[in-house]
Amino acid sequence: MGATRPTEAAPGSVRHDFALEVGRNLTHASDTVENGEKEVALWFKAGELVSWERSNDKWIFEK
Repeated sequence: MGATRPTEAAPGSVRHDFALEVGRNLTHASDTVENGEKEVALWFKAGELVSWERSNDKWIFEK
């Protein structure tokens, strides 16, 4: 996706190619797992989240 600041993102990344400002981004992603967990908790209750595994992953990835 690229660095948070579009001016620091690598060419070819979504943020470099499609964003002009930090506040006006095409995408959002958390910068750390910890921040991601906090952000998910803002919008969802634990009972609203489910785990799932794509059925075709076993054909694509080795274990």
